Amino acid sequence: MKTYHVVAAIIKRDGRVFATQRGYGDYKDGWEFPGGKIEPGETRQAALVREIQEELDMTIDVERHIVDVAYDYPQFHLEMGCFLCSIADGTPRLLEHEAARWLGPNDIDSVDWLPADVLVVEAMRQQGIV
Repeated sequence: MKTYHVVAAIIKRDGRVFATQRGYGDYKDGWEFPGGKIEPGETRQAALVREIQEELDMTIDVERHIVDVAYDYPQFHLEMGCFLCSIADGTPRLLEHEAARWLGPNDIDSVDWLPADVLVVEAMRQQGIV
């Protein structure tokens, strides 16, 4: 089974976190934290900054590591590093996703999270992020 090494940004602002809805692929319409694959030679933090620039046309500051999640999807194994981030410059502009929402503690479960991202939400609750 193929393994993908990816990173995800938990972008927090005013007590809420930014969630995006996939616009393509096998898991189209599922909700996730934005990010993507780590390129050869990239650090996880550099990959995250690049991916958010490509996907959302904005610059982020990577503040700290939250959790590493491993999940077996039917087609592949996912290894995902998740980092708490803040917006350094710009406003999120959806270039690859079909929708986005800012979610707080009371509505974090209002979207249909992809399975790996459910584990991220659990870790965020344990750490008091949401």
